[in-house]
Amino acid sequence: MLKLYGGARSRASIIQWYLEELEIPYEFVKLDMQAGEHLQPEFLAINPMGKVPAITDGDFQLWESGAILLYLADKYSKKTLSPEERAIYSQWSLFANATLGPGVFLEANREKEMPRLINPLNEILAEQPFLMGQEFTVADVAVGSILNYIPIMLKLDLSEYPNVTNYMTKLSQRPAFQKAMGIFS
Repeated sequence: MLKLYGGARSRASIIQWYLEELEIPYEFVKLDMQAGEHLQPEFLAINPMGKVPAITDGDFQLWESGAILLYLADKYSKKTLSPEERAIYSQWSLFANATLGPGVFLEANREKEMPRLINPLNEILAEQPFLMGQEFTVADVAVGSILNYIPIMLKLDLSEYPNVTNYMTKLSQRPAFQKAMGIFS
């Protein structure tokens, strides 16, 4: 059985959300981060960086949330991806973790970067309900999780981005989101 390693209120909830969407059975291994369980040899054998989330799927081990999301999409999604679709999923996953997250959550970047990042998202979501069009995908988990952390962690006014806020609300109402990330909303 697939095991997801995480801590309380950690980014492991992003992976848990997608596992719930895919209806994949998994075991959640909650590490006591305060006690340093993520720095013990047993976990460092899975992720030498000592960070969560990480997964084991049989003998396969993987860490880094974006990589885990893409792996799950490749292995467990009911849709076969073309190389082009896979590249676009990768693009959104990398955007979420490497561009959107730092652009919004790093205070030094926020004033300049946030409008440059959120305005195009607002325009995309004016034309379609999800990032890839009409269908919810792993791209929505990657980007939507970062967006849904904003009101929790920063309390920023996003009212000038109505399509983004509607998208955030729509995602947060999904049963899998509620099960995995409801503690954050």
